[in-house]
Amino acid sequence: MARIVVADDDVDIRELVEFKLSTMGHDIVAVGDGGAALEACRAEKPDLAVLDVMMPGVSGLDAIRMIRSDPGLLDLPVILLTARAQESDVETGFDSGADDYITKPFSPRELASRVEALLSRTS
Repeated sequence: MARIVVADDDVDIRELVEFKLSTMGHDIVAVGDGGAALEACRAEKPDLAVLDVMMPGVSGLDAIRMIRSDPGLLDLPVILLTARAQESDVETGFDSGADDYITKPFSPRELASRVEALLSRTS
C-alpha cells in the first residue's frame, strides 16, 4: 500500500482517481489545487503524487517545480494527469520534472497500471 496525493480541481475526476486507487489498497490524500497538493506532499510524505496541470492558483506545473526544488520531496514520483495533450504540453510536463504524463480523457485501468509501474520502479 502506498500513500498517494491526488490533486485535481474537477471533483468528479478527483473522486474517480481516488476511488480507483483506493480500491487497489492505496491510502489517498485528495486535494483541489496545486497549493494544497504541495502542502499535502510536505505534510504526508507520500510515495507518489498525481497532479492535474490546469488548476486555480498554483498549477500542477508550478507545484511540480516546487516539489523538485524541495530537498525533502526531490525524489517524489509525480504523474501529471491533464487535458493538455499537445506534444509541446507533454514536453513541458516532462521538462518540469514529471515522471509520467497521462492525458484526459483517460482509462482508470491505464492510470492504475502506470501508478503500479512507477511505484515498483521507485520502491
